[in-house]
Amino acid sequence: MLDWIDSVNRLSVNYVLYKLTVYQFMWKDFFYFTKGQRIGIVVLVVLIVITLIISYTLPFLLPVKEKDGSAFLTEVQTFKKSLVLRDSVRDAERQKLYEKRQREYELRFNNFKPFPAYNKAGKYTLFPFDPNISDSSQFVKLGIKPYIASNILKYRKKGGVFKTSLDFGKVYGITPEKFKELEPYIIINESKLVKTDSLLLKPKPFKQDVIVDLNSADTTTLMQVRGIGRGYAKGIVRFRRETGGFVSIEQLREIFGMSAENYEKIRPFCSINFNLVQKIKVNISSVEKLNSHPYLSFYQAKAIYEYRRKKGKIKEINELSELEELTPTDIIKIKPYLSFE
Repeated sequence: MLDWIDSVNRLSVNYVLYKLTVYQFMWKDFFYFTKGQRIGIVVLVVLIVITLIISYTLPFLLPVKEKDGSAFLTEVQTFKKSLVLRDSVRDAERQKLYEKRQREYELRFNNFKPFPAYNKAGKYTLFPFDPNISDSSQFVKLGIKPYIASNILKYRKKGGVFKTSLDFGKVYGITPEKFKELEPYIIINESKLVKTDSLLLKPKPFKQDVIVDLNSADTTTLMQVRGIGRGYAKGIVRFRRETGGFVSIEQLREIFGMSAENYEKIRPFCSINFNLVQKIKVNISSVEKLNSHPYLSFYQAKAIYEYRRKKGKIKEINELSELEELTPTDIIKIKPYLSFE
């Protein structure tokens, strides 16, 4: 047993010695340098030392003078003066140009010959005149300005009459001084004044009590009816063109702007020729044609078209009552405008 222990101890010692020997050779191999490498290392160390020595001794050998910045400030001041000088030169050039143009303008003005003074009052002659019959040229000769003469003629054209000389003084544009100057020359012819008044007081003729056909009368004929003006006449013709004609006088209520009072005034003088109503042929018309009527929407027109396509020819209006899109009221309104031929 003891021999075995001794043999194990010897083996352990020998193993440790072997490892130490191996590590020793590895350490030597790691720090081994060739001759050239050793020379390079020595040269590098020498250069480092020389550089350090120079960096420490150079400030003592070559002292550097501190700059106070005065030279830089001097250059800045010189640059500023040059800028000021340039601005002064530019201002001087502008001033010279301005003075040159001023002299040119003065020269032109001195050579300019002004127009002779305009006599605003002008030359005129005073003579007796009747403001109710005088024309514009006579008013101008009296010293009345053209636009005032035009106002006088417009006033007379609208039926105005100067009954007294004081009425003429109320014309817009005639000053009290001018009226005072013209008043002695104003002559009012009373005989012609009475004739003029009788014309003005004559009642205007009323429109004739005529009966018009809503499906054939043009705007001129419609305007002969009391209560139908140009706007209503155009509205009636437009409604007739869009629907195909009137089938009831009650449809006048649908004209844009038609009031209940005006409808009652127009209604007795209107008639309807049903033979002139243009109808839509349901069995051959397209969706667009059906939809062109104001009483049919696009969906209603399409429903009628699809019903005809599925069921075949439509014989009467009652067949359309099966469509959900058409209410009984819609059917009553559209019935006079549909043809089932």
